[in-house]
Amino acid sequence: MTEALKNSTRLLLMTPAVHDAVTFAPLLEAACRVGDVAAVVLDLPATDEVKALSEVRIIASHLEGTGAVLMLANRPSLAEPAGADGAHFTSLDELQTTRTKLAIGRLAGVGGLQSRHDAMVAAESGVDYVMFGEPDAGGKRPGFSALVERVSWWAEIFQIPCVAYAASLDEITELGDARADFIALGDAIWKTANPPETIARATGLLRVPEPAE
Repeated sequence: MTEALKNSTRLLLMTPAVHDAVTFAPLLEAACRVGDVAAVVLDLPATDEVKALSEVRIIASHLEGTGAVLMLANRPSLAEPAGADGAHFTSLDELQTTRTKLAIGRLAGVGGLQSRHDAMVAAESGVDYVMFGEPDAGGKRPGFSALVERVSWWAEIFQIPCVAYAASLDEITELGDARADFIALGDAIWKTANPPETIARATGLLRVPEPAE
């Protein structure tokens, strides 16, 4: 995941709450196959562990061959038994209190970072990426100019990949120019009439490597 994004910007898809993996998985697979999708963060609300494991395995089977890694939102203990690649923690507190449930060798990413200090603490813990700009539980997110500044600051100083959340496709180009390694997309994809078509359009807006001289 990290090796593939040294010079280019790729997509990270954040799913809506998935209550029926059998229905959602083919749509997710189609979206990943038409665009440059590096990773999927799966929001799985199922509380029954047997059901949750089944749902993750269905999603994982559909992602095989797409090149996208599967991250489970706040479900670190399920990553290994379900065959997922890692866990996405939605806050620094979640990372610090539940990361020990994530099997060794699985990927870890974190969002919900409220300050530069939070981001640096997360980086020091050895996460594989940090995320900026995603909406909170109430739907609020940082101002776009502040998000661009945060991404630029991170890219200038740190080697750990940075994910920037785009509320719409209109934000992709500027976030890529700020040198985000990934652009995260959520409602901007899933609330459209044709998510795969929207993913294809988003891919066309990504920052690409400059040709070698």
